[in-house]
Amino acid sequence: MASCAALSPSLVEYFEGEDFYRCGYCKNESGSRSHGMWAHSMTVQDYQDLIDRGWRRSGRYVYKPVMNQTCCPQYTIRCRSLQFQPSKSHKKVLKKMLKFLAKGEISKGNCEDEPMEPSMEDAVAGDMALINKLDLQCDLNLQESLEREVKKKGKSTKKEESNEFIQSQDKNEELGSGEPSHAVDVHTAPKPGKGADLSKPPCRKAKEIRKERKRLKLMQQSPAGGPEGFQAPREPKTKPNQPKSLEELIFESLPEDASHKLEVRVVRSSPPSSQFKATMLESYQVYKRYQMVIHNHSPDEPTVSQVRLVPVSFEDPEFKSSLSQSFSLYVKYQMAIHQDPPEECGKTEFTGFLCTSPLEPETPPNGPDCGYGSFHQQYWLDGKIIAVGVIDILPYCVSSVYLYYDPDYSFLSLGVYSALREIAFTRQLHEKASQLSYYYMGFYIHSCPKMRYKGHYRPSDLLCPETYVWVPIEQCLPSLENSKYCRFNQDPEAADEGRSRDPDRLQVLYKKAILPYGVFKQQQREPGEEAAVLQYASLVGQACSERMLLFRN
Repeated sequence: MASCAALSPSLVEYFEGEDFYRCGYCKNESGSRSHGMWAHSMTVQDYQDLIDRGWRRSGRYVYKPVMNQTCCPQYTIRCRSLQFQPSKSHKKVLKKMLKFLAKGEISKGNCEDEPMEPSMEDAVAGDMALINKLDLQCDLNLQESLEREVKKKGKSTKKEESNEFIQSQDKNEELGSGEPSHAVDVHTAPKPGKGADLSKPPCRKAKEIRKERKRLKLMQQSPAGGPEGFQAPREPKTKPNQPKSLEELIFESLPEDASHKLEVRVVRSSPPSSQFKATMLESYQVYKRYQMVIHNHSPDEPTVSQVRLVPVSFEDPEFKSSLSQSFSLYVKYQMAIHQDPPEECGKTEFTGFLCTSPLEPETPPNGPDCGYGSFHQQYWLDGKIIAVGVIDILPYCVSSVYLYYDPDYSFLSLGVYSALREIAFTRQLHEKASQLSYYYMGFYIHSCPKMRYKGHYRPSDLLCPETYVWVPIEQCLPSLENSKYCRFNQDPEAADEGRSRDPDRLQVLYKKAILPYGVFKQQQREPGEEAAVLQYASLVGQACSERMLLFRN
């Protein structure tokens, strides 16, 4: 696999102006507005910086909503994974999974799922036809130029096969509880009238209270009485009431005769590995069903449970081997959950949206063992894929791209469960890569009630659409109740610190040569060319404009 030093610069093709789409939330036929560009290749650092400026990828198409004009503003949201504590509803989902793994118990009640995952929310209103058209058009424009440029620099475009990263149930029990120093905040006393008073003993039965009084009376009469004598017996009483960490809840020990076994495996998906290809068809069929069919089916009785994280790489043997299964799951999911017609669940849409990624794989020595790039996290039951989470692992975060699953297993609340697993995975990666500590959940859309569930993973922050600083979501919600578009930074003097200050330093790829924009503009007389380049520079910021190559035809 390529190292950081051997990577080619990011190569993008910007589409000037604004794109108008049918909104997938309010159904406005042309209310969704965004800027977009095609990423032929992109380093993980550049994409990290772009999503920290409100950009998001769908396959190779990278877009940024026009926040003050689009009908449903989409705010980038991230969870501070190291401080995360699961809520009561999150714990119910984890306990339900553990019961299923241990005893094969199936919940008969309603799913504990919050609206589990975006439908096609992070895919520019699901306009896959447009993305496919851009894919063909941009590849034709750039293929020859890009190949010659790479050869000229002597940089190979081949990617080495990645090592898979496996997490078993037993292995993860050794991870501990993440960052112990952050768990203290959970035990602060709530405001009067809201929740239990943690400064007082928990509610108990009258019989237990009588026994406790008798013990205390005896202690008062003993030499060890006094204040310390009163506290001593209380200490062990409070320990069982301390909240368990996310890892303790997920990786709770199972009995030796457990019905199912849980495993997590990391395999790269871009460039697609051989393991991914082998399960492509099955995964696609599940995806297609997910999109079209009503999900009220009864699950089969599985005996083995596995979770694998697979790099999106057709060179990776595990990616290739699972590609057919993954594709089948995709079709099943799209048809069942989102009621997509079969023609909209084709392999072209599947690979373009979920398998193709512009991110260049990187494995720096101080990075996570699995490296950076795009991955598929595959959930296996009894040798069969039942869910696939598509994620990007970046220098500072794990970014959730999409999740689809077999509707027959809706009773497991896989949307919530997978998010909690990805938060735990982020914390695990942090142990090796200390800068990687956030879990990005895509966009938070307050104007769409069914998309507010992302705000339930606390603590979380929203990105200010004007200054690009992170603001705790609690401070943002009052403003969003009054207006769907808000500037979250309360300092009126604050500006975008990463804004484009010197456009002449922007890098342009023109006629197989890399030129600073200051030189390029002297050769150009095309009307509107300067306006388009300056718009691009303002949207990507100074740092990315100097590192990425902007293709101009």
